[in-house]
Amino acid sequence: AESHAVAQDLNTAEGSYWHGIIHRMEPDSSNAAYWFRRVGQHAIFSPLLSRAVEILNDGGPKHWHPKNVWDPLLFIDWCDEAREKGDQAGKAAVEIQRAEWQLLFDWCAHEGR
Repeated sequence: AESHAVAQDLNTAEGSYWHGIIHRMEPDSSNAAYWFRRVGQHAIFSPLLSRAVEILNDGGPKHWHPKNVWDPLLFIDWCDEAREKGDQAGKAAVEIQRAEWQLLFDWCAHEGR
């Protein structure tokens, strides 16, 4: 896909992050995990964790418990589960992904000035 080619050529944490998102959506979880490991810690993780906690407290799966820091590999597992089960898991995963995309987009737009 064209988005994959663009992300492949971005040799930054953000490029790796977008690349991980693309593979998580395919789904290609092991490849997504590889790219998220390349991201390392990212500035959006703290606000993303806060937003994810809000989403989960507002009706997410009761067994989804985030760690004290955002863990993109755990989120891959949640997305895999959401694809299988739908329901609360699917709704929560979509909402968390939407928050993640917006935070990352805003970060890229701000940092690119």
